[in-house]
Amino acid sequence: MEELKVFVTRKAGAPLPDYATGASSGMDLRAHIDCPVLLAPLERALIPTGISIGLPEGYGAEIRPRSGLAVEFGVTVLNAPGTIDADYRGEIKVILVNLGAEPFEVRRGDRVAQIVFTRAERVRWQEVELLPGSGRGQGGFGSTGRR
Repeated sequence: MEELKVFVTRKAGAPLPDYATGASSGMDLRAHIDCPVLLAPLERALIPTGISIGLPEGYGAEIRPRSGLAVEFGVTVLNAPGTIDADYRGEIKVILVNLGAEPFEVRRGDRVAQIVFTRAERVRWQEVELLPGSGRGQGGFGSTGRR
């Protein structure tokens, strides 16, 4: 598998994102906070990770929810997927929201999201009078059926 070199800086004590398994596509991001953050139901908070990255041009990164937090506690990334552009150099922060029925506590070192690296293709628009045909046409919002 090809590896992408990404520059990284981190605040003191902030762990580097890491893969949970050898076949994971996303690396876990951890909360880098001084004191616990209690998220009440329907509350959101910006959780710092202590990590800043320098992506090469032509790449981006997506911040995605962790499925375990979503299914067990109803906690997810509010703007999923969050986008990190190649020219952003600030600290990566995660917008967590508690959609669950109970308060949820975020502690330092908790795995709060995943970061996935993607190629970011540049688009040049070509305006036309009529779009090329397709088997689907203009059908959307359930037009292909449920099963």
